[in-house]
Amino acid sequence: MNEKIIILSDSRHRPLSVPAHIDAPTGEVRDRLDRPLRDLRISITDRCNFRCVYCMPKEVFDKDYQYLPHSSLLTFEEIARVARQFVAHGVEKIRLTGGEPLLRKNIERLIEMLADMRTPSGKPLDITLTTNGSLLARKARSLKDAGLQRVTVSLDALDDATFRAMNDVDFAVADVLHGIDAAHEAGLGPIKVNMVVKAGTNEQEILPMARHFKGTPHILRFIEYMDVGASNGWNMRDVIPSAEIVRRIGAEMPLVAVNPNYTGETATRWRYADGGGEVGMISSVTQAFCGDCTRTRLSTEGKLYTCLFATQGHDLRALLREGRSDEELAAAIGALWRVRGDRYSELRTINTDGLSRVGERRVEMSYIGG
Repeated sequence: MNEKIIILSDSRHRPLSVPAHIDAPTGEVRDRLDRPLRDLRISITDRCNFRCVYCMPKEVFDKDYQYLPHSSLLTFEEIARVARQFVAHGVEKIRLTGGEPLLRKNIERLIEMLADMRTPSGKPLDITLTTNGSLLARKARSLKDAGLQRVTVSLDALDDATFRAMNDVDFAVADVLHGIDAAHEAGLGPIKVNMVVKAGTNEQEILPMARHFKGTPHILRFIEYMDVGASNGWNMRDVIPSAEIVRRIGAEMPLVAVNPNYTGETATRWRYADGGGEVGMISSVTQAFCGDCTRTRLSTEGKLYTCLFATQGHDLRALLREGRSDEELAAAIGALWRVRGDRYSELRTINTDGLSRVGERRVEMSYIGG
């Protein structure tokens, strides 16, 4: 790769405007496709200690890669202030992501701030975190004590050589499994384990992963290899459709379809016919679920993205640091959601080849989380 892709979001954002008329949040705001705002994903760092080939490949994110300066990152106080405005609009679930979120120092303090919040109806928030598991064993207890409820752990293979090749920093499977055990002991469950499946790379690990987690309290989820950003060299030929994964598992361990837990759930659910637990399929390439997407994303430096496959963010940090009031912040967030019409995955399904060549580069997954 001759050209290094550097993510400079300041050149890729749109201003976020405060409406002339400010309406107080009602606890419910809907976009142009009548989708409510329920989930906020907050990236708290753009740094990661893995170099996974589908997310932060070493050829791009090398030792000379320029990460965001600390002064550009939202402070915990700024994140908490923004989160309150989203909760006022109906957000019930907050997921902390990265990069690798456990690299952010004193993350427990942020979790404590979020755990103190309540929805307009008085319910506590569902606070979760996605991690590669590398630091989970040492942090699980303090995360739980701070108010974190659940974790999702990324694990793309049980075979050590395959996993080390995929994370590209020689990190061992055993250490991730140790982190999962520590999280379970701390009460951070049910734990979800995410496996990104890439054809010709780790597809042979589908059945070993299913066998390993069957009969445990953990929920294994298979994710189709997605065209997020521009650094992972995505090609449709690298995608193993979820239907094929279900077929492979079901041939050995029969599966039965299960209804979703809630509207907007990203994964379709399947349970083992013998009662050995369940697996999930996240199929944004072959079975788009844009129609009931309730998620928005806040980047490490305060840009709002209304779709995982967005090309531009909206600068919320500028409003924060201009000294705008909570009412103005909430009004700007509500106005942005009301004009949202994103349905990238559905459009890609209609014409994958055409969209894969579309001009503007989409934001990298490592910048806004998955």
